[in-house]
Order: sequence, then structure tokens, then C-alpha cells
Amino acid sequence: MPTGIPTIPETITVHLGAPSSNAQNITVPFIDYIKNVASSEIYPTWPENAIRANIYAQISYALNRIYTEYYRSRGYDFDITNNTQFDQYFVPDREYFENISLIVDDIFDSYIQRQGAVEPLFAQYCDGIQTTCEGLSQWGTVTLAEEGLVPYEILQDYYGNNINIVTDVPLSEPGASLPGAPLILGTGSDAVRQVQIRLNRISNNYPAIPKISPVDGYFGEETEDAVLEFQRIFNLTPDGIVGKSTWYAILRIYNSVKKLSELNSEGITFEEVSRQYPENLTEGSESDGVRLLQYFLSYISAFVPTVSATPIDGIFGPSTTASVRSFQKSYSLEETGVVDEVTWYEIYNVYQGLIASIPPRFTEGNIVPYPGFILRVGSENEYVSLLQDYLNYISNTYDQISTVPVTGYFGALTYNAVAAFQRLFAIEESGTVDLETWNAITEVYEDLYSGSTTTPGQYPGFTIGE
Repeated sequence: MPTGIPTIPETITVHLGAPSSNAQNITVPFIDYIKNVASSEIYPTWPENAIRANIYAQISYALNRIYTEYYRSRGYDFDITNNTQFDQYFVPDREYFENISLIVDDIFDSYIQRQGAVEPLFAQYCDGIQTTCEGLSQWGTVTLAEEGLVPYEILQDYYGNNINIVTDVPLSEPGASLPGAPLILGTGSDAVRQVQIRLNRISNNYPAIPKISPVDGYFGEETEDAVLEFQRIFNLTPDGIVGKSTWYAILRIYNSVKKLSELNSEGITFEEVSRQYPENLTEGSESDGVRLLQYFLSYISAFVPTVSATPIDGIFGPSTTASVRSFQKSYSLEETGVVDEVTWYEIYNVYQGLIASIPPRFTEGNIVPYPGFILRVGSENEYVSLLQDYLNYISNTYDQISTVPVTGYFGALTYNAVAAFQRLFAIEESGTVDLETWNAITEVYEDLYSGSTTTPGQYPGFTIGE
């Protein structure tokens, strides 16, 4: 389900035949499914590195089918078939080879990912003797393993150098991405945001669909117009409502134009699904990502003496380079001064570890640091509850900001309150809470609680208490 970072499902439902055949569905634990496929398709006598490379491909292939809801978006009630014309070979109730079973136990929570993309790679493969394909050759992996290549190098040989093996992926309950209720005008959720992202991408191929801006998770008139045009183009009832048929049609067409079930997939970016690693940041960079990096480093420096602070100005200058180097040295990373994906996540994880010691609950008069991720429509966590408490307190002074129920869910009411705050304090009106908005809200809250007024020029045109 491409609405978040991939997880390993606890189970997978297999159709025992071609997709449209009247065959049985069986649901099995995902780990057993991979053991079955691996024991059915490869030989236990092969070199271990060849076996591992093949299992990585088999895991990634199956996860791609699940993550993209390839079959479910077409109206089927299963995740994958056992028909080798379409999918992987699965034999119900077969026994597993012991060495293959042990390897699957070791790596079943891993998958192949194209660098810069989120979704599991559609790791196409064939046996390499009776059939050949653009992807991995199963018998070819034996030759490469015998030449001394490790699994990652074998996979690179077939899928290119721009791949990663993602490890230690968490398990989750299986489930479809379909929202619990239809999405209609005036509603707000992360599901709406996903619809907006998908329709904007689809509109590149179908220009009659109007672009939606901003992509904010709020179902406004622009979103309704885009949904209506999509429905007209793809012969759906043009009601402007995203129900089951429209949801899955959008998902199916999005997957198609992005080629998510092909080796040359355009890929789903991290930004499309979550707050994640933005890009390589280096001296000379100027962006919100740099500002967030500087905030993390400066916060960490207050607790870790060997990490130097840096100004929070969004400009990656010599001071930020020095701070990054000090962090890398402190945490045994290569001291490059460049924030690549490894350094970013280490910084983020250290920051998260520090703020985890601060209970994210409302304590009157106290403020909590920025959680490290953007809060937007659809977010549901304790930081949203904090945000709602802060906004409600501020609304006692500024009646332009409406009070909101403290539910921990970021819905349309919270969106409107955030947008009103941003208008009031001359922040770009996005309805989302990034570092800038979080810090502004907590600063205003702190000022109001302490009974002080804003410092000269801090928020021109507004005097606290009037």
C-alpha cells in the first residue's frame, strides 16, 4: 500500500492459479511463503551467496505486489498468484529445504530498493536457461557466486549499481490502503494528501486533470475538480467523491504511469509518503532541509559536548560543516562534512533519542522541542495533541484562531487553526506544521504564558494581550 514506508506483512494471500481463474485463495505467513517459493524455485546445493541473492529478489518481488496493491487495485481479493506466467512459484503444503529455511529466517525482513525510491524493487527474474528476461538470471547467480561475488554484488550485476538492500524492516498487520470512509469536499486526512499526490502525477500523462496546489491533505474545490476530471476520463461516476472504485482506479493508474511494477520504475520518493531523508546536504546548500539539520545539530550540541552548535539560518556554511564533522567524529562516521543518507539518519535518530526523554504531553507553561517530522492532515500522535493544546491556549488571546478538540488527530479543524496562526504571524500559509511553524507556535505560547509581550519586531503588528 503506497501510503507510507514499506513494512513486512505478517501474512500474504496467494491465488492458486492465473489471476482471473476460479481458483482457491490461501493465506499463509509471509515468512513461510518466501520459504516455499525459494524451496520451489532454487536448489539447496547452490552456493549460499547465490541462494541469498535469489531470496532477496523473491522477497522484493512479493513486497512490490503487496505494496502497490497490484491485484487488489484491480478488484481481486488476493495479493499474488502462484502462476509463473504472472508471479512466483508456490506449492501448497510443500516441505522446505533446511538451509534455505535458515537463510529466509535471517533475511525475510529485507528487500531491494532503488536508491532515492521507497517501494520494494519489482525484482523481475527468470531461470536463465529455459527463459530469459531483463532481470536476474537464477542460474546466472550461481556462476557469479562461484566467481566470489557476494549477494549485493550479484544483485548489482542484474539490477544496477543504484540499489540498496533495506534491512530490519518492521512487521505489520496486513491491510488495504482504502480509507474507512469516502473522501469528500471539506474533509482532511493523509488519504486526501495521497490522492492529491497521485492525481498531480497522473495529470502529467493526462493534462486535462487540473493540478492541485497546495498538496496539503485538505479536500478543497481544486481537489474535487481534479477528482471529477479523473472520473470522466476513466469512465467512473463523476460525483467528485473518492469512494472505493475511484480510490483503486487512482492507485492503479498512478502505479501504471510511475511503472512501479517494472524494472525501470520511476519510483515513489520519500517526500511522497513521509518526512524522510531530503537529499545530500553539503556546504553551499540552502534549503529547509538545511534549517532542519541545523536545528537537530544545535539541539544535540546542548547534550553532547563534542558536537558543536551552528546557526539556524538555512544556509550550509563553514559553521554547519564544522558541526557536521564534529557529529560524524562523535558517532564514528566518516568525517566528510557532507550529510548523506547515513549521516542524516544518525543525526535524526540521536535527536529522536534525546527528545524521547521528554514526555510528549501537555504540561502547562512548558514547551516541547519540535518532534523532528512535519505534522499535517492525517497525522495522529501525541505531538498533535500538544499542538492542539498550544493552539487552544493561544486562541484565548487571538480570536482569529478557533479552538480545536484535543484528540491527537490532525483533521480539518486543526488545519484551519494552523492556517489561521500562520496568517496571523506572517508565516507561509500551508496548514502544516514544520520546524518554523512549530517553533513560532511554542514561542507565542511561551510568551503568552509568561505574561510577557513579544520582543520589538518579533511579530510586527500584533501586541500580546490586545
